[in-house]
Amino acid sequence: MKKIFLSIVLVNLLAACASETPKEAVEEPTPAVTETEATAPVEPAQAPVETVEAAMPEERSVYFPFDVDAVQAADRAIVQAHGDYLSKNADAKVRVEGNADERGSSEYNLALGQRRANNVKKLLILSGAQASQIETMSFGEEKPRCAEHNESCWSQNRRADIVAK
Repeated sequence: MKKIFLSIVLVNLLAACASETPKEAVEEPTPAVTETEATAPVEPAQAPVETVEAAMPEERSVYFPFDVDAVQAADRAIVQAHGDYLSKNADAKVRVEGNADERGSSEYNLALGQRRANNVKKLLILSGAQASQIETMSFGEEKPRCAEHNESCWSQNRRADIVAK
């Protein structure tokens, strides 16, 4: 009986040590076009449509919570606007530069910056851009926007920048 009781206590102790602390809520990217929109019949245009080159959206940075690489709902509109721009301008090319704050090792921050850039690229493609129009790279913690050592500053450094090439 003592062995069973001791093994139950040890299993519970191991289970308690193995549990993780909850992370911030992260939302996955959603496609810009729903299935019903994609299958809906398209009505013919009333007048000929002229091709006008639109200007690249002015907001070019997407921000991330600490240790998160998924594009947040608040920044999806920015990425979708860039995807729409790229879909209308086939000759346009961009580079998505992933960045991280100074916390963590250089290697970890480079990998996190690359994951952030790749997730922005995926959302750009879902928004109409072609993969050949987008290049990704990571600067990790090497290209900070703010050099102070506080959360306000770190939150500015956790970003992906969309830069025209």
